Amino acid sequence: MNWQEVCEHPSLQDLPFKIELNERGEIVMAPVKVVHSAYQGELSFLLRSQRQGGNVLVECAIHTAKGTKVADVAWASDARFATIRNETECSIAPEVCIEVLSLSNTDDEIAEKRQLYFDQGAQEVWICHGDGDFHFYDAEGRREQSVLFPDFPRHIDI
Repeated sequence: MNWQEVCEHPSLQDLPFKIELNERGEIVMAPVKVVHSAYQGELSFLLRSQRQGGNVLVECAIHTAKGTKVADVAWASDARFATIRNETECSIAPEVCIEVLSLSNTDDEIAEKRQLYFDQGAQEVWICHGDGDFHFYDAEGRREQSVLFPDFPRHIDI
């Protein structure tokens, strides 16, 4: 199965959980709690309020070498958005990809997703932990703060 088929399959519409594809085209499902959505909403608001231009994307499907991965929240510059705007899944990653961790996420899974996003052109990957703490990464490793959003808080309360 490819991402276009997933998006158009009638039995997969309106599912109450997040889905992705692995490198074999198999659907991977991850249930999320309400607080996960609350973090997505707050992240979207903070990104939009801190930077003019660009687009905030929620549940952003990104084509990777290991299937379609879905960033919980992402930010794409106007230039990058012009490239990906009409795609079913992003052929290049937005500049910022953010993962809000769920109980089912493992360290290895998140490390792999970070690398996959960087391989597709992301400049930063942020990880939001269940307590609202953030870890910021660029292709070189962990950073104290975001370069693209230097005033973004290291912690948010929900």
